Amino acid sequence: MNKPAMPAIPALPKFNIPKVDFRQIAEDFKTLDPKDPGAWPLVPRAIILTGMFLGLLAAAAWFGWNAQNEELELKAQEETKLKDEWLNKKKQAINLDEHKNQLAEIERSFGALLKQLPNAAEMESLLIDINQSGLGRGLQFELFKPGTEASKDFYAELPITLNVTGNYHDFGAFAGDIAKLSRIVTLNDINVNPAGKAGETLMLVATAKTFRYLDEAEVAAQKKAEKDKAKGAKK
Repeated sequence: MNKPAMPAIPALPKFNIPKVDFRQIAEDFKTLDPKDPGAWPLVPRAIILTGMFLGLLAAAAWFGWNAQNEELELKAQEETKLKDEWLNKKKQAINLDEHKNQLAEIERSFGALLKQLPNAAEMESLLIDINQSGLGRGLQFELFKPGTEASKDFYAELPITLNVTGNYHDFGAFAGDIAKLSRIVTLNDINVNPAGKAGETLMLVATAKTFRYLDEAEVAAQKKAEKDKAKGAKK
């Protein structure tokens, strides 16, 4: 049995790629008349128009788009910053009740500490308590000299220079008694040296610091003095 004949495959059309005559293009550029662009040959006209178009794009990118890209980058950074701030505020809002409770606890603790600071009228009594604490331990005060108060934001600090003689164990008991006072008193710059030929007697040199809170009139006077000082500095 004869096999059916396969249909003939038609031949593909041939495309002739035109050759570019660069010499002719160069000659065309040499003969261009700037006063009559409409008469220019097609190829030079297309090349020049393409070049002008690319030049315009480059100028637009340099003078316009470049500044816009910088502005866009700044806006993106600002957006990121605002998002971070929003997230922080959102976290704070979520934990607002907890923050309020912490603030209330801080205020209670601050109030308790503030009660440990004497006022101006109670300072004399506190100085007597410090002195009696030393005498009660058998110590001898060679020097008990309150210094000049230094005012802070809401309190004043009073240094007291102490020169006390006694033995080492009595010094320790004296320091313990100071710590048990109802008011805040600290011992600073402690230095212990032999007081004489007898080795048991020692000299304690230290600075005791106690604190008192400023009343409303003192706080107001302090703020006024700071404002006057700031005005004087500006002048």
